[in-house]
Amino acid sequence: MTCVGDEDDPFPADHCLFAETFSQDNLYTLVGQELKIRQVFGANLGVAAPVWEAALQMCRYFEEQCVELRGKRILELGAGTGVVGILAARLGAAVTLTDLPLALPQLQANVSANMPSSGWPSPPPTVLPLSWGEDHMNFPSDWDLVLCADIIYLPETYPLLVETLAHLCKNGAVVYLSSKMRKEHETPVFFKERLPNRFNVELLHRDERQNINIYRASLRTDL
Repeated sequence: MTCVGDEDDPFPADHCLFAETFSQDNLYTLVGQELKIRQVFGANLGVAAPVWEAALQMCRYFEEQCVELRGKRILELGAGTGVVGILAARLGAAVTLTDLPLALPQLQANVSANMPSSGWPSPPPTVLPLSWGEDHMNFPSDWDLVLCADIIYLPETYPLLVETLAHLCKNGAVVYLSSKMRKEHETPVFFKERLPNRFNVELLHRDERQNINIYRASLRTDL
């Protein structure tokens, strides 16, 4: 079965994506690592099913800027297929991937499918449920990096996300956010107004063609 939708739209109009469950495997070569990522499309996963371009751009940015991931304690929010966190784990980071409970089977399957033949260079990635603003207090605050790839598209979740990030970063973690800048979902407002209320925010990279921005943020200490 073949379905075509707009990959830039977090809510694909093509209803056939949700008519039945089907999967698609894709190979990605990122930072010298070959990842096999399965995308499971169906009514339950919705936006967690695809590999979004913003996630791939974050991986490429890390490579181009030689961002050191080895040995880092990393948490990914809204990991979806897990491509960013899995890459970090393959490069030697200790990674915890989080998403809503319905997304976890796909996430865990991709983690298992991408274990290097020689084993993970650091502790195997952990996959855990995390609902922003609800159970974030169950997580520690001693991360080095928090990664967020294309998770800014539902305005009602923005206060919960900022609250969650503030908890995760209170001991100095740096956040990297890669996002399609969707005006209709107030994504620019999040980065211009909501996130700066609690964080110092720096624009690192902009892709005009894809309308994707990459930001770095750290918790403000002047509040």
